[in-house]
Amino acid sequence: MKKISQRVVRLLKKKKFKISFVESCTGGLLSSCITSISGSSKVFTLGLITYSNQAKINILKVPKEIIIKHGAVSYETCLYMVKNLNKISKTNISVSITGVAGPSGGTKQKPVGLVYIGIKKDNKTLVKRYLFKNKKRNSIQRATVNKALYLILSFAK
Repeated sequence: MKKISQRVVRLLKKKKFKISFVESCTGGLLSSCITSISGSSKVFTLGLITYSNQAKINILKVPKEIIIKHGAVSYETCLYMVKNLNKISKTNISVSITGVAGPSGGTKQKPVGLVYIGIKKDNKTLVKRYLFKNKKRNSIQRATVNKALYLILSFAK
């Protein structure tokens, strides 16, 4: 992941973009991948880990009704997370991640490996749904961060 992280930091520096993240199931891994790169302080503004529903509600202002109706791991929650992070951080690009990293905690409707990644740049917002087959926690977290890094590259161009 180091090479892709370097590409992301290089591209963001070239474009003079600032970036922010809000992570749940990855627990700061995306932020760590970026901040492990020398020069990342020129592009990285803010990283939040909103692991609990309460943090999503209190810090990111995700409506409680959205979490009750759709769950913390949902398109709707991920969308609120990225939009409200963007309002807080005022960065060029904002990224949100929520999912079930496992190995427990999954249900039939929301199995282990289900992840949503949201990305916002200017007026363009995208939320993508992924279902990772490898049910190992570390594997799901790393695969999620990898997908997020490639999404950032495609959005930053």
